[in-house]
Amino acid sequence: MNDGTHTVAMTPIYPGSEDAAGQKATLGVLGGGQLGRMFVHAAQRLGYFTAVLEPDAQSPAGRVSHYHIQTEYDDPAGLAQLAQLCQAITTEFENVPAQTLQTLALTRPVAPGAAVVAIAQNRIEEKAHFTACADVSGVSCAPYAVIETPAQLQAVQDDRADLLPGILKTARMGYDGKGQVRVKTAAELAAAWAELGSAACVLEKMLPLTDECSVLVARGWDGRVVSFAPQRNVHVEGILAVTHAYEGNMPLALADRARDAAVSIAHHLGYVGVLCVEFFVVEDGSEYGGLVVNEMAPRPHNSGHYTLDACDVSQFDLQVHAMAGLPLPQPRQHSPAIMLNLLGDVWFDADGQLQEPDWYSVLSLPGTHLHLYGKLQARPGRKMGHLTITGPDVASVKTVARRAAGLLGLPGLNAI
Repeated sequence: MNDGTHTVAMTPIYPGSEDAAGQKATLGVLGGGQLGRMFVHAAQRLGYFTAVLEPDAQSPAGRVSHYHIQTEYDDPAGLAQLAQLCQAITTEFENVPAQTLQTLALTRPVAPGAAVVAIAQNRIEEKAHFTACADVSGVSCAPYAVIETPAQLQAVQDDRADLLPGILKTARMGYDGKGQVRVKTAAELAAAWAELGSAACVLEKMLPLTDECSVLVARGWDGRVVSFAPQRNVHVEGILAVTHAYEGNMPLALADRARDAAVSIAHHLGYVGVLCVEFFVVEDGSEYGGLVVNEMAPRPHNSGHYTLDACDVSQFDLQVHAMAGLPLPQPRQHSPAIMLNLLGDVWFDADGQLQEPDWYSVLSLPGTHLHLYGKLQARPGRKMGHLTITGPDVASVKTVARRAAGLLGLPGLNAI
């Protein structure tokens, strides 16, 4: 597949350069959350001006950018202003309207493009893509069926008993465990579909999983690809809690397969930018060769935040390089790392009263790197920041990570 939406020729946009009218080289991002904020920091460190289009006046990215266009993502005037300010544009999340990216691509380089973002927005299309490139990537997705109509639901109940027990997932807008229901029987499947509003869904067979991992790749306009080693991830209630990023975090053969598959998927998409591909590790002896592809995110990813502190080039540096047409350096990880996700729950005590986390004790630990996202209000389940622990060896990193997680009352302590 070729993206097909990049209608403007791409020439490198150099840091600190100016156009004929004296406009400083400016990179734009749709979305004002923490991923946009970290992209802005990376672009500014290189010398670019930045512009954020985001409706929230107090967004983390908008508050640190040179320009904040406070409009909805489909507002024509806002999009025109973004295109006028910027030489290239990206997105920080996959649920920006694909039509918005297509409109911007008429006048500016946009990475990633509308076609691939549209695939990532819809699990039905995403799984069809994974299936189509399985022969090349060497990794398939779990068996599944599409349920969009009562007739399809009945057909699954009648003919696809092999998919149960399974997980019913909405085709759109599901993330961090949202829009998903586990079902064991045909009756539970029917009830779950009704609970989800009879929306378009996929029913995915539950496999005997032993782990989860993700791979971050960056692909340039010229087709060059670089990647990070796979991260092993631990989720609690559907939300990432812990990322293990060090040599030996998973069997080498599986790590190589995951990395090769992610690169193949990026090539098959004709992708430009940073792409995260998430995989399930299936128990030994399964027919899937130990690995199935789960989903992809057309942007930097929570599981890659450790790259800010443990690598010489971060995922956000690569996002800037890719969209600006700069060379893509192969990242080098210089320290083993564990990343702990910090949700708003950390700011509440056992009685539900607001409390300030014990940052003094946490930051007294060696190798701790705290990143707070500038969100003004903590709420349970809200991603407020992350803590990365680096050190000279895996054992010392794990020791510090356990102490930090204990001090903050984080979930997933037994997974460190």
